[in-house]
Amino acid sequence: MTTHLHAPPISDEATRRRSLAKYRRRAAAYDSTCGPTWSIRQRSIDRLQLQPGQSVLDVACGTGLSLPLLRQRVGDDGQVCGFDHSAEMLAHARARIATADWGNVRLLHTPAQALASVWASTRPVDALLFHYTHDILRSADALRGVLACARPGARVAIAGIKYFPRWLGPLNAWVYLKNHAYNGAPGELRSPWDRIAPLLADWSFETTQWGMGYIASGTLSEAPMP
Repeated sequence: MTTHLHAPPISDEATRRRSLAKYRRRAAAYDSTCGPTWSIRQRSIDRLQLQPGQSVLDVACGTGLSLPLLRQRVGDDGQVCGFDHSAEMLAHARARIATADWGNVRLLHTPAQALASVWASTRPVDALLFHYTHDILRSADALRGVLACARPGARVAIAGIKYFPRWLGPLNAWVYLKNHAYNGAPGELRSPWDRIAPLLADWSFETTQWGMGYIASGTLSEAPMP
């Protein structure tokens, strides 16, 4: 397992292929697995400090579990957008929107790497939610595509899984396996936020799940991502 914990990085395309295959299998039962992280989802959205009339992007929105919470905060006059590369996951999100008959929530079927080109004619959003989006956080191209859709000063909230502190190192094989079940590139869990953190001002960080998870937030810098 030691070699797995330090697995070499793989290409974005290979990561996407692995991720798509995993979510194709998991989509039908995905919502039933999210109970343990529901409070983390709520706390992450609270950190966005959304106001009525604002716009927010749900990064890799999956089945759309965050959409009702986001829409509640921006109200009828706000805008909520979600995107995902998994058609199977998005099918559940589309059904959720249709059932609720929301006119101000839209979905995009696209990988993060191509989002900026799809977004080109759309107004930049006021906030970004990264809820358990490990593969995107570890890809410079994916992050660049997402951050290009937000205005400077946009609020950013991030939640995810990470390794336990080093003194609990033996437990990290289990953490790796948990992440492996969902992500195409499950390694790099020591500090999975380290590519986005330098781009955010007012950085705030806390651990969750006894050290196995984290919530972080900040505001997007005006400096473009290198």
